[in-house]
Amino acid sequence: MKYRWWLFQVIMTFVSGFFLIFGIDLIMGSYSLKDPFSFIMTFFSASFIILISLTLMVSFIIKMTRVYRHLNNKTNNNQS
Repeated sequence: MKYRWWLFQVIMTFVSGFFLIFGIDLIMGSYSLKDPFSFIMTFFSASFIILISLTLMVSFIIKMTRVYRHLNNKTNNNQS
């Protein structure tokens, strides 16, 4: 497996982690808003950011785990 693929997966995991933290900060900040419309719009947009970033983070981690297990299984079969 090429190293660029692993580097890309790790970078994208960190980027999605950044957006997860950003979404959590945004949802906490939405509670300090006085206008109900602004609160609703900020709350739902922050929830959407959290949902997408968490989904992407989990998918990148699952993808890396599956490739790592496949590579280990392939090397173990070649050794025996």
